[in-house]
Amino acid sequence: MDGTHGSGSTHRELRGWLALLRAPALGPVTFLRLRAAGLDLVDLVGTRDLPAGTGLGAALRSYLVAPDWDGVERDLEWLARPGHHLLTLDDPRYPALLREIADPPLGLFVRGDPAALSLPQLAIVGSRNPTEGGRRTARAFAAGLGTAGLAITSGLATGIDAAAHEGALAAAAVTLAVAGTGPDRTYPARHRPLADRIVERGAVVTELPVGVAPLPAHFPRRNRIVSGLSAGTLVVEASLKSGSLITARLAAEQGREVFAIPGSIHSPLARGCHRLIRQGAKLVETAGDVLEELGAVLGVGIEGAPDLQAQRRAPPGPAARRLLALMGFDPLSPDELADRSGLSAGEVGGTLLLLELGGWVSCTVGGRYCRLSGAADPFAAAAPDAAGSP
Repeated sequence: MDGTHGSGSTHRELRGWLALLRAPALGPVTFLRLRAAGLDLVDLVGTRDLPAGTGLGAALRSYLVAPDWDGVERDLEWLARPGHHLLTLDDPRYPALLREIADPPLGLFVRGDPAALSLPQLAIVGSRNPTEGGRRTARAFAAGLGTAGLAITSGLATGIDAAAHEGALAAAAVTLAVAGTGPDRTYPARHRPLADRIVERGAVVTELPVGVAPLPAHFPRRNRIVSGLSAGTLVVEASLKSGSLITARLAAEQGREVFAIPGSIHSPLARGCHRLIRQGAKLVETAGDVLEELGAVLGVGIEGAPDLQAQRRAPPGPAARRLLALMGFDPLSPDELADRSGLSAGEVGGTLLLLELGGWVSCTVGGRYCRLSGAADPFAAAAPDAAGSP
């Protein structure tokens, strides 16, 4: 069954874990405290003779005696379907980076590839009501950084979250969505097709069991998983009251990198990012600014991670030559380059990142790109007709 949580697990253990995930009086901190005291809560599920003097509260004791077995059966039905998984804290597939946070989820319901949760990840978050420029920036950064080897993680919300997922998908990169509902639901419902595409390239994950609705209290807790899975969090656009600032704060508390893209001093959607920068977040203008900080994560002990120095030395390929042939020294947006070159948005985003790393182009204010006047001739080593080839 896909729903097993490790090669040595049993059906009884699985039911025990699922019951604990539905316990109303049990959170990660309490679970870890009781486990440290030598109490195996999984083994105690359904037990009427609970040990005395163990620190179990009255509500938790009552639940352990009479768990929500009907809910457990619904979870088991979901887990029986292909591509559906449960990763508990005891599962070797549980992502190591998430396990490090102070309150790791007791279990993760995963639709898609569980291995994607252990890839090096960057969270990209921001406003639910961004500017069109903010959406383009999120898509471009997700495409470029996904091409460089980072999985892109976000929360499946409208606005910047959706743009980040879409940018990664356009670049055929891995992307993960952390949901604030049970695994059988998609919120917002109109993002169901997007969630299905994410599953094909990565995973949709939640700590909430089957049937749980999208209640407001779930989303701040969801944010700790977004940041906890990731080596860093990039905030694209955010007002001073944006939930993205919660994700950034959690990332800082978890010891992760925080990045923010500045904007106009007149834009309310830039003020959250400017506050983060004043508080110590790294100001980001290009994808290279992110890779500069996360280079160690990309290059050390990560199988298949790109060699950024080799990328800087490598001559541009056909797609890069096509973009360079279109670019003068007046800045162009990624969308304009996609329209003029016939390349997809993902190809343009990834290629611009490599050109930027190689010193061929520069990203200006507003996410527009221009050629650098001091860059070497990109066609020196190319065939005479290379500039026009796809």
